[in-house]
Amino acid sequence: MTETNKKPYDLEKRTYEFAKNVRIFIKKLPRTVSNIEDSKQVIRSSGSIGANYIEANEALGKKDFNMRIKISRKEAKESIFWLKLIDVNNNEELERERVLLSREASELTNIFGAIVRKSA
Repeated sequence: MTETNKKPYDLEKRTYEFAKNVRIFIKKLPRTVSNIEDSKQVIRSSGSIGANYIEANEALGKKDFNMRIKISRKEAKESIFWLKLIDVNNNEELERERVLLSREASELTNIFGAIVRKSA
């Protein structure tokens, strides 16, 4: 995020920041068996959003582009799912972070959905 607290317009940067923030959040969580497993999943899905967006920008054609954008959208939705499952152990600060991360994943889902609709 910039100093004015605006989200970056550059989706490569924004998806990178999201994946990085997920990793920072994960490091703060209680280390339970379920959190360890759910954390692995959300780390994978959050990183995959940006990786597939980068692939979309290097697409070989429109069909390839659309597929990669749809995968980015799917991974953003999946990130929301895994974030919901993580146990923050009634820690209010961790809960606020989880809500912010889920909100960002939801915004990314909507952005990628709009790209899919416009490129169809």
